[in-house]
Amino acid sequence: MALNSKLMQLYGYDLLLGSIAAFYVFMAPYTKVEESFNVQAMHDILYHWHHLEKYDHLEFPGVVPRTFIGALLVSTLASPFVLAASLLQMPKIYSLYAVRLALGCIILSSLRFFRKQIKKSFGSQVEAFFVILTAIQFHMLFYCTRPLPNVLAFGLVNLSYGYWFDRRFYAAINSLIFATIVFRCDILLLVTPLGLELLLCRSISLRKAVISCLIAALFCIGLTVLVDSVLWRKWLWPELDVFWFNSVLNRSSEWGTHAFHWYFTSALPRSLLVAYPLFVLGALLDSRIRLYSIPVLTFVVLYSKLPHKELRFIISSLPIFNLSAAIAASRIYNNRKKSYWKYLYFGMLGLFLISLGCTILTFMASYENYPSGYALKALHKMGHVTNKSDEMLVHIDTFSAMNGISRFCENHEPWRYSKEEGIPLQEFQNRNFSYLLSEHAEIDGYKCLFSIKGFSGAHLHVGFPPMSLVKRPKVYIHGNAEDGEIMRLIWPGC
Repeated sequence: MALNSKLMQLYGYDLLLGSIAAFYVFMAPYTKVEESFNVQAMHDILYHWHHLEKYDHLEFPGVVPRTFIGALLVSTLASPFVLAASLLQMPKIYSLYAVRLALGCIILSSLRFFRKQIKKSFGSQVEAFFVILTAIQFHMLFYCTRPLPNVLAFGLVNLSYGYWFDRRFYAAINSLIFATIVFRCDILLLVTPLGLELLLCRSISLRKAVISCLIAALFCIGLTVLVDSVLWRKWLWPELDVFWFNSVLNRSSEWGTHAFHWYFTSALPRSLLVAYPLFVLGALLDSRIRLYSIPVLTFVVLYSKLPHKELRFIISSLPIFNLSAAIAASRIYNNRKKSYWKYLYFGMLGLFLISLGCTILTFMASYENYPSGYALKALHKMGHVTNKSDEMLVHIDTFSAMNGISRFCENHEPWRYSKEEGIPLQEFQNRNFSYLLSEHAEIDGYKCLFSIKGFSGAHLHVGFPPMSLVKRPKVYIHGNAEDGEIMRLIWPGC
């Protein structure tokens, strides 16, 4: 009992956060287009090894190149399980669980390092509230297992925060330089205000900082150019291409734009929930956190100047905002028996419950946001013809490839898959595909066998719960009308 108590004391918070992140992995294992490069790279590293000609990125390079370094690290950690799963001939979807859980372990380990510095600087009660706030929010734990460049950079940002709190300032800056050069060039918007603050506070010297940063930058550039030039088969520094595309050419705005205030009026309220007002209160109550908040707030303000905005772009700011909120929550809790503070305390408890409800609703919406992954899983279950010797060729259209399908979702023979792009709808009847996964309900030469619904919006109404999800058919599964064996199977219909 004493040993179990000691283990829970040491790792209880990690178990709580890890369990929630793992729950999200098993309930929503599929990936979206933003994750496609890294998830396909992990698959190819694990299953094709040195056979580069089979790698997905050579056929589908994407809009901008990305680094393989994160995929190599995660794949290495997941490789023992994947090897065992391959020997046992388990479906490849289990390997997707493995790589996502491995990534989650990396990110949560970096968050643990930061959390330990929180405990050292602000006490165990603030650490406890930090964990509670993180647990009842959706986005940080949902994203921490998703193979996005932002998430890979997020792990290094957490390390940087930990070094910063531990007064290891040069290590903090070097961690951000690694994240900037290798994973996300936009972390430059965080390292710049942090470096300026450290210089103004005389925490670092300019000469030593320049030397340290140059050494770190040259090492990171050499590493990414060496690794990625081999795997991309051309001389390449991926994040330089990304910087040129997004910042210099401003091409990212082709994927949609938001107003300057969007991060502060939409993204942060949705991701922080109760921590959003508490963050402001914490900054007012404790002068120590203001010093840490200024560079992070500057990061979000600078990022707001770019027209194309997504919540994942500023995920690195959430831990500092949560810390400020945890300081406020701790102060309210300690003063809960005083006259005015008790009203704040009851209000805070109510907001905690509302935040938990919002997280549940957001998860339910996200669960329904990967329709093509569920469609391919259902097709594998219903569409296998046991006495059919020929291969079953499945065409996956662009919409389906972007909304839940990766190579980890593919089955072994006799199944084969094509993601050939640009085929006109009328041309499919001249092709020899067994099945089509498509966003179109009708295709000549094929019969719609069933459809999968996906999240389409939310509807407010009187009653409990006050909000319901709106779903509509997103992906249609078609069978070749001339294949008698497929037509004789029992299908749900469209």
